[in-house]
Amino acid sequence: MSDKARFEGYWKANIRLITILLAIWALVSYVCGILLAPALNSIYLGSLPLGFWFAHQGSMITFVVLIFVYCKLMDGLDAAHDVQE
Repeated sequence: MSDKARFEGYWKANIRLITILLAIWALVSYVCGILLAPALNSIYLGSLPLGFWFAHQGSMITFVVLIFVYCKLMDGLDAAHDVQE
């Protein structure tokens, strides 16, 4: 396999991973924080309604968790395509 084909496969896998993780973040922040907020507001987490929690904290926490997931998955992707540091 040529280097060009190997790197194209690597970048396609990288873009696919980024797209999936951003879709998860959008789902949590937009759908749970905005669209489902009225339904989630009947559930309380501590003294705050769950819809409020998702809109203000859930999307940020999800983003930070996704950063760690991305790092872990990219280590595996780098090793699979032999481009690790």
